[in-house]
Amino acid sequence: MSKVKKLVSFFLLGLVVIGLSACKGDSVANENIAKRIKEDPVITWGVKYDTRLFGMMNVETRKVEGFDIDIARAITKEILGEEGKAEFVEVTSKTRIPLLKNGNIDGIIATMTITEERLGQVDFSDIYFDAGQSLLVKKGSHIQSINDLTDQDTVLVVKGSTSAVNIREHAPQANILELENYAEAFTALQSGQGDAMTTDNAILLGMASENNNYGLVGGTFTKEPYGIAINKGQEDFLNEVDGALRDMHDNGTYDKIYDKWFPNDPEGKAAKGAKFNG
Repeated sequence: MSKVKKLVSFFLLGLVVIGLSACKGDSVANENIAKRIKEDPVITWGVKYDTRLFGMMNVETRKVEGFDIDIARAITKEILGEEGKAEFVEVTSKTRIPLLKNGNIDGIIATMTITEERLGQVDFSDIYFDAGQSLLVKKGSHIQSINDLTDQDTVLVVKGSTSAVNIREHAPQANILELENYAEAFTALQSGQGDAMTTDNAILLGMASENNNYGLVGGTFTKEPYGIAINKGQEDFLNEVDGALRDMHDNGTYDKIYDKWFPNDPEGKAAKGAKFNG
């Protein structure tokens, strides 16, 4: 075989390999999850590892813990029974949708706000936590509500979150500094890189519990309902997730989990079958 023919052959073989890899990726992403988990009773959830009260890595046990984690385990049990297994993959606000689209995870339970824009990319379950955006500041700060923010103030947000969009709308005069995750943002607040941090009130409450020098101010200025994101084309699995959530409300599992993580904050408790109204 001539050198030219060999090169052509290797080139064509490379194209075939690439094509097969792409097809394999597509097949995983488009696989019917509801059918697969009946044969292999494992559901893989994308969760946060850095969000106190919702999904936080316990450095002693090396296990992720929080409200989202307990909800994921309970949904898995409702759908698959005692033999069902919930597995967890760490996600961030930037990586969670791509990981879902690629088939790396089956669903996202990661303090994810339901929005019209996101509904164009993924489907959402019923609301499982009724959050709202607020401000976290050092106690004694001149900032006591969103109306106190000026062009002299810097607000810390997480990249890729709805909080970044909302604060620009409600306080356009403020300076915005975007960080990679909530831990970095809270560290930046404590080191004086910003005057306030903003995200959903439940997340901020978790941070305030770490340091008594910080507190929430001004109540909430948005509605940020959390939903479980499921990839488009997975209606069967979405229906099973919604059914599991409703059963958890009926049998008391939801209330038990909620009261475990938010005993003094009933405002975030979602109603059975609550839907996003836009």
